Amino acid sequence: MLRFAGFELDPQRAELRSGGEAIRLRPKSFDMLQLFATNAGRVLSKQELIEQVWPNVFVSDDSLFQCIREIRTALGDERRELIRLVSGRGYLLDVEVIREPDLDPAGGPPDVAAAPLPTPAVSVGRRLPFGPPRLAAFAIIVGLAMLVGVAVVAPIMGPGRLFARKPPAIVVMPITVAGGDTRLAGMAAGVTERLTNGLAGIDGLRVVAPRTTAASFAPQRRPTEPADFLVSGELQTSGGSWQVQARMVDAATGEVRWTTSVAVSIEDGDTALQQSRLAAGLGHPLAVRLNALLNGGEADGGTKVVIEQASAIINQNTRERFRAAQAMLEKALATDTDNVDIEVALASHLMRGIQTVWYDPADVPATESRAREMLERALKLKPTYLPAHEAYCRFLSATNALSESLVACARALSFDPWDGTALFNLGMTQIMQGRFEDALATFKQADGCDTPQVSRWTWLLGAGVAYVLMERWEEALPWLERSLAITPGTGRTQMVLAAVYHKLGREADSKAAMAQALALRPGSNAANFSLPTKNTSQTFRAANDRIIALEIQLGLPER
Repeated sequence: MLRFAGFELDPQRAELRSGGEAIRLRPKSFDMLQLFATNAGRVLSKQELIEQVWPNVFVSDDSLFQCIREIRTALGDERRELIRLVSGRGYLLDVEVIREPDLDPAGGPPDVAAAPLPTPAVSVGRRLPFGPPRLAAFAIIVGLAMLVGVAVVAPIMGPGRLFARKPPAIVVMPITVAGGDTRLAGMAAGVTERLTNGLAGIDGLRVVAPRTTAASFAPQRRPTEPADFLVSGELQTSGGSWQVQARMVDAATGEVRWTTSVAVSIEDGDTALQQSRLAAGLGHPLAVRLNALLNGGEADGGTKVVIEQASAIINQNTRERFRAAQAMLEKALATDTDNVDIEVALASHLMRGIQTVWYDPADVPATESRAREMLERALKLKPTYLPAHEAYCRFLSATNALSESLVACARALSFDPWDGTALFNLGMTQIMQGRFEDALATFKQADGCDTPQVSRWTWLLGAGVAYVLMERWEEALPWLERSLAITPGTGRTQMVLAAVYHKLGREADSKAAMAQALALRPGSNAANFSLPTKNTSQTFRAANDRIIALEIQLGLPER
């Protein structure tokens, strides 16, 4: 048991605890925290952290930073005083760590009869009371015990069942170039690398990536290491766009389990951005497909029809249609009470109604409570199901459960690192905490992925809002205009844009934007337009108050 700063790190149970309560961490984040704790006070380089946490797998710095961000969130280390960055060298856990014997499962003291020579508590870094002879003897005993266990379990499990308990392995083959055009090899290599890095960061998935260089990009033989799935693709240029066709096949049967195509304009940003968006265009639907396969398959046809019809109804954006969609989802859930997809869709629908002010204020607390209960039940039924984690992330962000939201959104991203919806909600949580620069970086990360398409306008709006809260009006303008170009019927975007136009001296545009905002959101006022301030930081509240005062000056009713 490792104890530090009021926390307990229990390697045997793979738990981080505080005050007796378990704190959720992804497996890789837990492994990294354990590495920090057993090396407290010593700087660990990025390379050392990656090699220890992801042995024999090539991952990018993004996977490392995501784990460190999740660890800091779990430890409440917003000021970055526990996990410190040592510029140019790496990271260290800057706190005293004590190693102690673990308590028994019931929480009582260690069993004296079972441990006649209890190990005294020692600080990490001191020599443990085991010399080489005792370590060797202990290793022999443990080895014999493991052999006996395997001998007993193997006949029961059988080789097929034993293999099935391992995380599935996916092989990412180098993306080839149509027609063997070596000029495109560098682009294809970059997309392959980014796709591989993202998949390697997904929980519950093993990735095997053949080493390639931009100069050698001919199709290669399949790797000899056993794998469950094989991903391959081809890159070409057509009509001023990069285009990639990709597929995933079952390595054992050759059955095609997933296909997709993605196109990115050659004029759309620099090469790095184009590679990022191509990789995300492949990786996002692939992550969704893999997650569905690992959770019993995708929603059945009837469920999809109900959810799609409900979504189509509420796109008309009236209170009556909203209620009709809710009634449709309620009826479907009453018929199939354990249908996680419908439960998630209904919970998300309830939250959308709260945010668009379709419910009477007196009904909001009960509606919010019901949505939370449904999402938590969905996560109990399917603990690794991406749609449930994404919806829970969105719910916690919308209800200003800020600490929980950071962890939930990180959890959703652990199953799909290209999930722009989760990144948007993570960024909104950072805004509520007054971390405007961090939020801006998160929104720009989402823009680098540009997936899923249906949410593209959200992180563009988020970036615009972050700039507005920092009163950087000129920088806010292109993000807000890009958001409106995708989804013009959003009153909130028009209202924020009205403030930006005013600050830039474009008064006619400001008045037109405010009039459009009030037409799209009738009944809007300073109270219901403002982002909720519960649990938010003083930095956010002060900036938000300034913007609301400006909106009132431009015509937003106070009540």
